[in-house]
Amino acid sequence: MPLSLSALSPRRALVRLCGAVLCVGLPVAALAQGLLSGTPTAQTVVQSDQARAELLAHAPEGAAPGQPVWVGLQITHAPEWHTYWKNSGDSGLPTELQWTLPPGVTAGPIAWPTPRKFPIGNLANYGYDGTVLLPVPLTVGPGFTGESIDVKLYAAWLVCRKECIPEEGQFALRIPARGSTALNGAAFDASFKAAPVDQPARDSQVTPDAKALAVSLAGLPAAWQGQPLEFFPEAPGLIEPGAAWSQAWEGERWTARVPLSAFRSDSPARMDLVVAPAAPAGHGPGSPGVRLEVPVQGAWPAAAPLPGAVPAALQAALDANAARAGDAAAAPLTSATALSLGAALLGALLGGLILNLMPCVFPVLAIKVTAFARHADDRAALRANGIAYTAGVVLSFTALGALLLALRSAGEQLGWGFQLQSPAVVAALALLFTLIGLNLAGLFEIGRVLPSRVTNLQAKNPTADAFLTGVLATAIASPCTAPFMGASLGLAIGLPAGQALAVFATLGMGMALPYLAASWVPAVARALPRPGAWMDTFRRFMAFPMFATVVWLLWVLGQQSGIDGAAALLMLLVVVALLVWALGLRGRSRAVLASLSLAGLAWLGWAIGPSVTRLQETAPGETVATAVSGLNWQPWSPQAQAALIAQDRAVFVDFTAAWCVTCQYNKRTTLADATVLGDLASKNVALLRADWTRRDPAVTAALAELGRNGVPVYAIYRKGQPIQLLSEVLSVEEVREALARL
Repeated sequence: MPLSLSALSPRRALVRLCGAVLCVGLPVAALAQGLLSGTPTAQTVVQSDQARAELLAHAPEGAAPGQPVWVGLQITHAPEWHTYWKNSGDSGLPTELQWTLPPGVTAGPIAWPTPRKFPIGNLANYGYDGTVLLPVPLTVGPGFTGESIDVKLYAAWLVCRKECIPEEGQFALRIPARGSTALNGAAFDASFKAAPVDQPARDSQVTPDAKALAVSLAGLPAAWQGQPLEFFPEAPGLIEPGAAWSQAWEGERWTARVPLSAFRSDSPARMDLVVAPAAPAGHGPGSPGVRLEVPVQGAWPAAAPLPGAVPAALQAALDANAARAGDAAAAPLTSATALSLGAALLGALLGGLILNLMPCVFPVLAIKVTAFARHADDRAALRANGIAYTAGVVLSFTALGALLLALRSAGEQLGWGFQLQSPAVVAALALLFTLIGLNLAGLFEIGRVLPSRVTNLQAKNPTADAFLTGVLATAIASPCTAPFMGASLGLAIGLPAGQALAVFATLGMGMALPYLAASWVPAVARALPRPGAWMDTFRRFMAFPMFATVVWLLWVLGQQSGIDGAAALLMLLVVVALLVWALGLRGRSRAVLASLSLAGLAWLGWAIGPSVTRLQETAPGETVATAVSGLNWQPWSPQAQAALIAQDRAVFVDFTAAWCVTCQYNKRTTLADATVLGDLASKNVALLRADWTRRDPAVTAALAELGRNGVPVYAIYRKGQPIQLLSEVLSVEEVREALARL
């Protein structure tokens, strides 16, 4: 959100740069779109939940040449929301007005009313709340002979509370050249009275030193003496708006010491500023102030370069602030991408680390721990094992991300976990984990089923096993979404392909990092149990988590293909188990039983196989009752959500999928908690469940609007309030705190 970086400390400057670039880019892009694209239907009023904007005119003597003619955009803010002055302070953007007028008529600058100060923590913004009118004078030239002035306005403004929403509007009105247009006279008079009065500087002066700006003003209104004042420089980036400062009255002279920005980009010889009595929030413009052009005494200290090697084009755009154009806007968009990439990479790394704690990954990771124990005494083998496993995970995540990006570029509306929206993929994974479970349980040994040269190759290349274990871990972990992953993947989808793949690779690196580090840290190897008989017992025990994974996959398939599809797959898995057992026998029984099993598998594949991949005619979605009477989960749709919000009801949307283990965990714990359900009922919150088990473009689009690309996602909507996004792994306290804010 921030616009002026020059007034920030290095740490705050870097943190705020991402928001600044987005706030620069969005309204500028919107402005360009409004000017260059086809003009939408114009109106005099544009309204949202945050603000009401209206184009007003004031021509009490008519709009003939030489007569005073004013137009202006009046913004009425919802409670706690505000827009910005010409210098927005630590953050924000001034309102932009672009006029289209007939020949002979020109528009002047905005006659900005006196702003007020909005402290936000250790930051501060300058702007307006309540109702404010931004008047603009029109000059009607002597050659104008029209019967009326057709005024068209494209406006873009940033309305903020704790979050910011860029808004825009197309406005139009007609001012008769003859006759009076004075209906809005009171609004314009109030705005004129709120404007700062120009006053000569006299012997006022400002003097910069190494850290602060010493201000000394004379000739201010006598009624102000003894009162605290607010100090508003018109040029952004000269001071720290939110920093602590001091002021005092010395007789009729007002003095102040304001912290100076070490990262400013301007050193003016004269300083345009506004001072005014401090005004309470909620009443539109601030108290009428005084505007002065004060000379600067002495030399400005050298300005330090902005940390972080900000591109020159971006710095120029930030310094220009109120005079941005299309060419300047290109730099912020590029820097926003770079900073978004950094945030996405950090979130992906943390999300990958946390992914190891998700239950869907446990079965594969247990196999990995066993492999580590087997090589605990061989440091070289252990390190090779760790590197190979890491390569398998990172390459698999990258390949999966590349496939996702390729399909999306081809027009498919897909998100993270998209592969499990396909019954064929679910069935293939169920087959794979069945075979792994049977192998772990001892039903068959790979050496007795596969040709000897294949098993010899496996024995000679143990690192290949580690690599394939990484691939397997990725396959089973891909439907899971850990904390930090959701936002990172949502950002990644909007990045260029190379940067997006870097996010997917970093996600894989985060998941593999604990095992890579363990393989290279001797203390970890020494802590592992030594190989022994326990490993065979542990191996057979691990067959049961594998079978549990198969049960989960069968359940997922049942959500997609129905009970017939799940039963068909289960029957096929039984025959597969018979086949691999028969292949492990010796003698004639092996040939007979294996042949019969293979024939039975082929026949079943022809007879009932299509049931596995055939989707149900209707997507899953039904009313689900909760433990609280009258509180039910309803199927989600954009229309249902919009209708409930229009009724002024809060809406809790659970974006979920049957293949998402985290979703099912939250559903059976936090979302079933009696206190949470009680709060939902007491607040009259409507519950909607957006099921993404199968591909649904509407759900994909809704997730994209939230900046997410996978499930689970939990969002609370309420008219007039910002959307509340909750974490991926819900807690009772988090949900109750969110509901308390409604």
